[in-house]
Amino acid sequence: MSSIADGAVSIQTSSESVPAPPSWFGEVTLIVGYLRKHDVLTKISEGVRFARRRFGRYEVIDFLAVLFGYAISGERTLEAFYQSLQPFAVPFMALFGRDRLPARSTLSRFLAALTEAPVTALHTLFLDDLRETAHSHPSNRLGG
Repeated sequence: MSSIADGAVSIQTSSESVPAPPSWFGEVTLIVGYLRKHDVLTKISEGVRFARRRFGRYEVIDFLAVLFGYAISGERTLEAFYQSLQPFAVPFMALFGRDRLPARSTLSRFLAALTEAPVTALHTLFLDDLRETAHSHPSNRLGG
């Protein structure tokens, strides 16, 4: 291993092959940080209910984490998303406060069993958060 050091920058190289996080991982991290800061993830975990209480050891937030990541990733297929995510599944799920990535087959069963009620609850939650954010932003206040 060789190292180049400067007061502000440190670069290390190695002959070991180490997978790099997917290019979209940083964007997911930023968005999840925003959702966490505004308690949206907590509201989802506590307020979005599903007819089936659990899918094995998974909660609604586990599946939403996968769907958020997939939507942000821009991957063409869910299979491609899972392949690029696999080496980083634990830190990805940790962003959402969870410890385990649901298998694609479990996600498929969840989506097949999904009813309108939890989708409506999620939609309402996001609209409420959007309204709250719009009303609390300084540029949206009269005279300020």
